[in-house]
Amino acid sequence: MAEVKAGLQDVVIAASEICSIDGAKGILTYRGYDIHDLAAHSSFEEVVYLLWNGRLPKRAELAELEKQLTENRAIPAELIDLLKRLPPPQHPMETLRTAVSALSLYDPEAEDMSMEANRRKALRLTAQMGTLVAAFGRIREGKESVTPDPNLNSAANFLYMLKGQAPNAEDARWFDVALILHADHSFNASTFAARVTASTLSDLHSAITSALGTLKGPLHGGANEQVMKMLLAVQTEAKAEDHVRGLLAQKKKVMGFGHRVYHTEDPRATVLRKMSEDLGRRTGQPKWFQMSRRIEDLMIREKRINANVDFYSASAYYVLGIPVDLYPLIFAVSRISGWTAHVLEQYANNRLIRPLAEYTGPRGQKYVPIDRR
Repeated sequence: MAEVKAGLQDVVIAASEICSIDGAKGILTYRGYDIHDLAAHSSFEEVVYLLWNGRLPKRAELAELEKQLTENRAIPAELIDLLKRLPPPQHPMETLRTAVSALSLYDPEAEDMSMEANRRKALRLTAQMGTLVAAFGRIREGKESVTPDPNLNSAANFLYMLKGQAPNAEDARWFDVALILHADHSFNASTFAARVTASTLSDLHSAITSALGTLKGPLHGGANEQVMKMLLAVQTEAKAEDHVRGLLAQKKKVMGFGHRVYHTEDPRATVLRKMSEDLGRRTGQPKWFQMSRRIEDLMIREKRINANVDFYSASAYYVLGIPVDLYPLIFAVSRISGWTAHVLEQYANNRLIRPLAEYTGPRGQKYVPIDRR
């Protein structure tokens, strides 16, 4: 009998040149570049180019990509109308999933499966994802959507379109770093779902819709939302340890800790911890970082479990003024770059993804007519 690896644990299902994870050492690289190096020196637009092309851009190439993203950032007026007409969702991920699927109806190349057309669609979706999320965030509050500013990059534009005013340079840079950190993470659940859909030679919008449907699951994309809800419930640093000890005593999961791949600190958490501290100090809201740090120290001391990417992103996004239930959608604003890179890679060297299952049901059953059952 074949060995069954539940959840495909440690199963290598394909070769990829996009992302590498060393879980034992806590190393994450995009196309060979360490995530710390990229977070310190790069921009989200540079990382998008890197993920799609396998190398960092030259100055003229980066300028051209930035120009193309700017030109494609707006979404059709019909999508704005759709966002206004859709009923209030149980969770905003439902609206984003629906809106991305609907975008294909307004894309003239939706069914063109040439590599050139798919790259253009990848660019449009990457440019439009932030616009969709920001527009939804405002429309549900009874506000009008904000037209993208051609003078702002992806990170600053998102904050501008969500809040209606241009962010200061420090906030925009930190959000840019957050987009870099979330851009890709190898064959995580949503990326794998996108590649499975792409392997059937379905269109790019369908593949990304599959990714969004997978991201909606609370075991994948919503942990930082739950972390912030916990912090809001606790409210003070003095109560933090007692609250977490109570969760542990009830054998409940403390969100934002542990990772399927990393056996040491998630390298993205290292950067996000600094981001949370800096943003909290500058905005006069240091308590969220202080509470988080106290909880992290307790979890390491008591359970020897490290914080993951979701833990400190929660408090960082909160002080940036991002609504808590939009946190999973922010993931998509960044990860669209990695999803599209993987879909393009799948198309370029495609084989239908069709795993086997170990059958454990009954055998040798004989059909019994319905009147004899």
